[in-house]
This record gives sequence, structure tokens and C-alpha cells, in this order.
Amino acid sequence: MAHSQSDTTATQTTDISVSEGFEDFLASQNLTIAATSYQSGRLYLLGRHPNGGLVLSEEYFRKAMGLHVKENTLHLLSEGHLLDLVSNQAPGSVGKTFTPSALHPIGNVNAHDLAVTNDGQMVFVNTRFNCLATLSDDDGFKPIWSPPFLHGAQMGDRCHLNGLAIENGSSAYVTGMARTCRVNGWRRHRNDGGFVMEVQTNRVICEGLSMPHSPRIHDGVLWACNSGTGELGIIDRESEEFTPLAFCPGFIRGLAFHGQYAFVGLSRPRHARFDGLPLHDNLIKSGQEPWTGIQIIDTISGDIAGWVRIEGPVTELYDIAILPDTAFAIADGMPPAAYMVDASNKDFAPEIAISAQ
Repeated sequence: MAHSQSDTTATQTTDISVSEGFEDFLASQNLTIAATSYQSGRLYLLGRHPNGGLVLSEEYFRKAMGLHVKENTLHLLSEGHLLDLVSNQAPGSVGKTFTPSALHPIGNVNAHDLAVTNDGQMVFVNTRFNCLATLSDDDGFKPIWSPPFLHGAQMGDRCHLNGLAIENGSSAYVTGMARTCRVNGWRRHRNDGGFVMEVQTNRVICEGLSMPHSPRIHDGVLWACNSGTGELGIIDRESEEFTPLAFCPGFIRGLAFHGQYAFVGLSRPRHARFDGLPLHDNLIKSGQEPWTGIQIIDTISGDIAGWVRIEGPVTELYDIAILPDTAFAIADGMPPAAYMVDASNKDFAPEIAISAQ
């Protein structure tokens, strides 16, 4: 397996193992898988070389979080910034190289999911201020929506807003841990306080979830990761019920689709076990140990179509994206000095937000 690692990364090498036939699967689907880890500060790109063998690129992006792929641009949320990585490949090139072309300071907002609307607006989940936001004209961010129970964007993580789904080119659904107004109040409701809310109507369409993440629309169906149980499933927007399709042995977040396949990110626990979450008991019942990586699920049958296990400095993944029509890709990372940019959030000064209680 070819391995690309920039000088900005740690010396410890990331090792991967894959399911039988995985390389053939990538070839048949003609795609590269992208994944982020805020814990290791990496963007991972996994593809295959036309002459045989897997190609893994891992590059440093401090606290790498949300991903969005649009044509030849990979948008990435990193610590205090939103980055545009562009691939300008000559005709006939075998792989793609993504190079940072723009660095947008957004401030210390603990940004999570990221998407681009039909009108080209970049929308991200601003978890620290409990809102959806976009880039401001100056450095910083501009709130564009917040849950109605908070009466506007407020500083301090109150509901742990994290996931964003786009439908028909507009922000459609968000996930959060609990509908609370107290800073860190969501932590008391990890088991069953999670919700999915429709952005356009402010309607809660599903609740009683455990730490949900990564809502996505695929073929007209709303999917989500019920992370605290380890279940990938479908949300019926009429009955407002979550129906599990598959169990994954890990804390799942990061979800992307290609055809009939779902690509799900798995993480190991931060503190040895998933104590206090249904996932802990579900792992025991299934007889499995948690692992870090990507599980590929056939959305028609619910069967496991393949997997990638990641070892080394990374134990937690955040987001997953698919680069279609791409045999393999590499990226140029960002050195730590590039992050020394002041982002003062001029369009939404923290001092006008309700103080933490």
C-alpha cells in the first residue's frame, strides 16, 4: 500500500486493514473515501492505484471536522477556520491532488458539520453558539438559524447542535443532543435526549435518540446515526420514528452515500468503555469490541459490504465524504503556523450573547 504523509504530521504511522475484496470494491465503484479526525488532526484519503494496491494519504489539518465535496473542491472545517482545497488536474491524470486555495477564519466556534447550498453559501453547524452559520463579510461568522427553544444564537454549548442535512439545495435538518438552555445541559441527557429538527418549520421530527449525528438525505430518505446506540437508521418524517438498519461496533458519526452503499465512521471510546450509553450494552450483546474505521453497509439488504480498520494515532473519526470518479487522491496539509490568524467574530460579538449560567 502506498502511503503519503506530510512533514506536518506526527512520526507515528497510521496502519489500516481492509475487508476481503475491498480494493475490487473501490475499483468497481470508482471512488476515493475521505475521512476526518479532530482527535489526530488528520484528513485521510483512501483510494487505489490503477496498477494495483491501495493509496492512503493522511495530512495535518488541526482539529479536522466537517467535510463537503463539490466538484473539484473539498471544503473542510478545521480549528477556527473553513478551508477550500482545490484539485486542478490535467486531462489524463491518474489521481487528484487537493491544495489549500482559501483559508476563511471563523473563530473559536467548535464547528461540526458543513454543507454548501445551491446558491453557493457555505453553511456550518456552529456548536459553541448553538446555531447554523455562514461566513461573514469580514473574519468571523454570521448566524442564520438557531433552534427556537433558545430564542437566538447564544454563546455556550447548550444543546450540542452538531449535524446538518441538505435537501433540494437548502438546509433541511439538524441533529442535537438535547433541547436544553443551560450550558452543557445536554450532557445529562445523553441516553435519550437527542433530537432531529426540521430547519424550515422548526418542527421536531424525531426525539428520544441517543447522541445523534450526521443526518443525511439520500434518494429522498432521511438517514441518521444514532451514535449512542451504534445504530444507523432511517427516520420516517410522517410517523416521526427512527428505524435501525444496521448495528456498527463503535460510536458512529460521519455518513456518506454512493449508490446503494452507506459509508459510516466508527470511533473507539475515549475512556476505555462507553459507560452510561446503550452502546455499551449493545456491544456486549453482539459479542464485539469497538474499533475505529469505516463500515460500508448495503442500504438495500442491511448487510456489511466492506470495512476499513484504522490503527495508530487515531481513535476517533468525525466525518466521511466520497470523491466520485477518483481512483486516488492526496492533499497538501496545513502547517501549524498557518492557523495563527485572528478571528474576532466581528459580526456576532460574544459579549452580546447570553452569558453562561
